[in-house]
Amino acid sequence: MDYADLTEKIIGCAYRVHNVLGCGFLESVYEKSLILEIEKTGLLVESQKAINVHYDDQVVGSFFADIIVAHTVIVELKAVRALAAAHEVQLANYLAATKLPVGLLINFGESRVDIKRKLLSFS
Repeated sequence: MDYADLTEKIIGCAYRVHNVLGCGFLESVYEKSLILEIEKTGLLVESQKAINVHYDDQVVGSFFADIIVAHTVIVELKAVRALAAAHEVQLANYLAATKLPVGLLINFGESRVDIKRKLLSFS
C-alpha cells in the first residue's frame, strides 16, 4: 500500500469519528476513537509511543507520538479552534525525529475536521 492509499484510509477513519462524535470533546476521546476506527481497517496502530530526539548521537529529549500507523504514518491530533503554524512545525519536527515518511495533522476543531498532510523532507 502506498502512502496516498494509507493516508486516505486514515483520513476516512477521521471523518467517520467526526460524523459520530462531532466537535467539542477532548483530544484523548478523539484519539481513542480514531484508534478503534483504524484498527477496524486491519492496519497496525501504535498509540502514545515514546520517541527519543537525538542531537550529536545523544538523546536530548523525547515526546509521545499520538498515533503511528503501519510503521509509516505519524498522526498528530488536535482538538482546538483552529490549527496554527506551530502545529505544522511540530509535525515536521516529529517526522524529522522519527524518520517516518509521512504525517497527518488532524484537528477535530469547532465545526469540521481539518487535515494537513506532510512528507518528510531533508531540505
